[in-house]
Parts: sequence; structure tokens; C-alpha cells
Amino acid sequence: MDASDFPNLRPSRNDDFICKAETHAIIGCAFEVLNELGHGLNEKLYENALTLEFKRHGMAFDQQRRFEVLYKGEPIGEFIPDLIAGGQVVVDAKTIDRITDHERGQMLNYLRITKLPVGLLLNFKHAKLEFERIVLSKHR
Repeated sequence: MDASDFPNLRPSRNDDFICKAETHAIIGCAFEVLNELGHGLNEKLYENALTLEFKRHGMAFDQQRRFEVLYKGEPIGEFIPDLIAGGQVVVDAKTIDRITDHERGQMLNYLRITKLPVGLLLNFKHAKLEFERIVLSKHR
């Protein structure tokens, strides 16, 4: 598997972006899930299938890990992302018409809360997997 397997993935100019191997592996797992399940099902089904695919590939992950949310230094609740893969990548499985600025903005907030460097939005709505890699600018 190499970058040519992921035509939507736009590497940085020096092709040395953060969590490159992890994001490639996660996207490969997402393709496997889409090929097996098909498109347009409930998001939770894709999340659960991804965990099985991660296990098959020996990838470490957390499902529904809890993160404290602070407001001006005070705890106000918890954020529970679907998946954290490889200890560094927030993975959000979606079944939406298309990834928009709304989802990109949400992922940026997820990264700020979790203090993780990279997020992957995976959209299983259509026959062709749509995905976007989101990085906080301070991690670039």
C-alpha cells in the first residue's frame, strides 16, 4: 500500500507529514470496511467494523475514550470521541452527504480537547470512501 492507493490524500510538500504511516493504515482499514459492508449504513456499524479491522492489522486503538473538557481551566464535562487509533489519531466515522466545514471545525475542536495531533474524517455514505486528514496548525 502506498500513496497511489489514496488519490484523495494530499501529502505535504516534503511528504513527511505527522502520523503518515498511521493515517495510511487507518485509511486502508476504512477501505476494507467499505468493501465488506458497503455504503450508507449507520455510523456505529462502521465504527465497530473499524475496531475489528484495526485488531486484524495489530493497530492499537481506544473506543469511546473519555476526555475532560475545560472552560477557563474549570471542568465542564466530557468529550468521548468514537475512536483513537495508534494513540495519536482521532477517527470519526460518518455517513453524511459530504464532509463540510462543519465537520472540519468539529474535528479541530476534538483535536484541541484531546491534545492529539491528527484527525481523520471517514465518510461511508457513498460507494467511494470520502476522507479528510485534519491537523492542528501547531502540529504542522
